[in-house]
Amino acid sequence: MKSIVSNAYSTRSSEWIGDMTVWLRENGEDNHDQMLRLRRQLRAARERELTPRQRQFLTRYFDDGLSMREIAEEAGVDPSTVSRTLSRAKARLHRALQYAL
Repeated sequence: MKSIVSNAYSTRSSEWIGDMTVWLRENGEDNHDQMLRLRRQLRAARERELTPRQRQFLTRYFDDGLSMREIAEEAGVDPSTVSRTLSRAKARLHRALQYAL
């Protein structure tokens, strides 16, 4: 009996989430132009603000989907170095883009 109740609850909640998503999409503001501008600024900030190593690690992690361990093995460094480098890169990008957000 418990599984029937939990299945009914999860079905109703997923329907509600789907309905809410559709409503938000139809009634939300169009931020397409803002997103395009932010993406342009992000590309420029990656080139302008980051060191070559930060750019390389960021590209391998976010664009290529490698794990920190894989990046570390590829670069011949410790995974914690990759983690710190990515954290610093994200902080630099955040500072560079904070007024654009």
